Amino acid sequence: MRLRNKPWADDFLRENDHIVVQEPFEHKNKWQALFPEKQPLHLEIGSGKGQFIAGMGKQHPDINFVGIERVKSVIVGAVKKVIDADTANVRMVNENARDLRELFGENEVDHLYLNFSDPWPKTRHEKRRLTYHTFLEQYHSILKANGKITMKTDNKKLFEYSLVSFSQFGMRLEEVELDLHQLDDPLNVPTEYEEKFAEKGQPIYRCRVSFK
Repeated sequence: MRLRNKPWADDFLRENDHIVVQEPFEHKNKWQALFPEKQPLHLEIGSGKGQFIAGMGKQHPDINFVGIERVKSVIVGAVKKVIDADTANVRMVNENARDLRELFGENEVDHLYLNFSDPWPKTRHEKRRLTYHTFLEQYHSILKANGKITMKTDNKKLFEYSLVSFSQFGMRLEEVELDLHQLDDPLNVPTEYEEKFAEKGQPIYRCRVSFK
């Protein structure tokens, strides 16, 4: 799908620098200083239009959230949702973070979310999947001891691949849901994609893992 260019996006992101971190690489090991309170730090990779991270920020005022979204025309929607949520514990980053260790220090993050990541179905693209072992190495570095990863997807093959990848990396499997909406979890905050797929009757897969 072709994304429409938003010529006003740069100005909008600068005007909302209380939410959008302007020089994110300078805040490595210092992310807590960007929030009113020092609280557990949770990170979402690929925040899209922001429904999840804005909802989580509202639902969990005792947690600080950082959302990374590389597409400028998409992140503006996320920033608007954070503004509407009227919460002070969410920050957004407009970067293509190829290596999270450039943004976050060792043991700086408590929890990481992978929501509806690109499945990269072709075998030759395996290294691009966000649950490939080189990405898990990054997560292991920035997450605290016993740090957790929560993953949601509608793609069964990616889910199966990820469970194997987590296991081979020596991670602890804490939760597996093969049809999240049948569980009817009252604390689940859906993404835009999640709502779209669920309306079509597609199962949503979720798992939570931790480093041993």
